[in-house]
Amino acid sequence: MINKRAASVAAAVADIHDGATVMIGGFGEAGSPIELIHALIDHGARNLTVVSNNTGSGRVGLAALIANGQVAKMICSYPRSTNSMVFPELYRKGCIQLELVPQGTLAERIRAGGAGIPAFFTATSVGTVLAKGKELRSFSDRDYVMEYGLRADFALVKAEKADRHGNLVYNKTARNFGPIMCMAARTAIVQAKEFVEVAGIDPENVVTPGIFVSRVVVVAQPAQESQLVKEGRCYP
Repeated sequence: MINKRAASVAAAVADIHDGATVMIGGFGEAGSPIELIHALIDHGARNLTVVSNNTGSGRVGLAALIANGQVAKMICSYPRSTNSMVFPELYRKGCIQLELVPQGTLAERIRAGGAGIPAFFTATSVGTVLAKGKELRSFSDRDYVMEYGLRADFALVKAEKADRHGNLVYNKTARNFGPIMCMAARTAIVQAKEFVEVAGIDPENVVTPGIFVSRVVVVAQPAQESQLVKEGRCYP
């Protein structure tokens, strides 16, 4: 009988290895899997390439993972936002690499990777430094730049509800990159606020089918990144 439930957040991330590429969901705080990220910090995997929308806030979650020296490269759209304290300083010191990707392009690169599309052309970034060194083609008298699909070894995603088959539903905009990251990763690891038996989710409401999910761990009271930052919390 299929049961993708993991015993703990520690067990869920235990096979993330040094040098892995890890996609981490979140749009700022919305959908950020704080508990899974903190478990990854405790686990200690290093030299990671992380694909995410931004670089975290304060000194918790993704920002804490970066501060702990576990991330060698960020692929993201917003490396600096309101409360991003860690990444900008490390980047200026040359301690971490950055691949800057426009947000729509980032989403499409992840979606393409999950759909088995190796590359695509987009007009976004044509004529900018982000197009430097990339293949350009003209279609109907307009220039386009080629971008590669993104795949990952692992994805860390936050959902509202999951069943033991790994079917997922999300909380409104906390969905963000979660569905396409689950598709683009070899191993998708999900923390869910609620765990239900099969048939506990209306099939018409399933956003991410369980075929794209490897394991689920229940975090009934997930931390809120903004509250942790407001309190000046630091992890570990």
